[in-house]
Amino acid sequence: MTIVLLPGPGQALVLARSITGGFRRGLAATLGLNTGTVLHAVAAGFGLSAVLAASTTAFTMVKLVGAGYLVLLGVLAWRSGGRPDPAPRGRPGGYLSAVLVGVLNPKVALFFLAFLPQFVDPGGGAVLAQFLALGLMLAGLSVAWDCVLSLAAHAMSARITANERLAWWRTRITGGLFVGLGVRLAFTEQH
Repeated sequence: MTIVLLPGPGQALVLARSITGGFRRGLAATLGLNTGTVLHAVAAGFGLSAVLAASTTAFTMVKLVGAGYLVLLGVLAWRSGGRPDPAPRGRPGGYLSAVLVGVLNPKVALFFLAFLPQFVDPGGGAVLAQFLALGLMLAGLSVAWDCVLSLAAHAMSARITANERLAWWRTRITGGLFVGLGVRLAFTEQH
């Protein structure tokens, strides 16, 4: 459960989307991020996480694409100048961009490589199913926590977005946070 509570780009995305677009946008981000979590679990089950961990080139490519995407999200937030997210709430773009944030984080893949295998019993049959079950449990816990964050952010959003100065600062802080997370990811070392 502690893993779910640790702050990172996913939680920043959920909070930003909930404040600017409401609970539904926050939920779309949550579901997208955790689709990425399940995809990482499946990849780990097929051994792809091991390839990412073993290949410096693959790790670097995923890392840099993920870092670039986070920086792009940060620049877009920064440039919005405090205006609400222009995308309609029902549009799936929030979900798809969150899937990208989740999938393009090589640290998540390495987590699945380092952490999940200790709970998988190769003698217990269906290794892929075991990885998938563990990934679904982790995603379920994460969805529950992110929904709490999304509801709380949405509850405060009227106050945050009503004040133009506060909205301007929020987008600057959010944009800076995403750029900072992208830069940090770009300099992440492969272990």
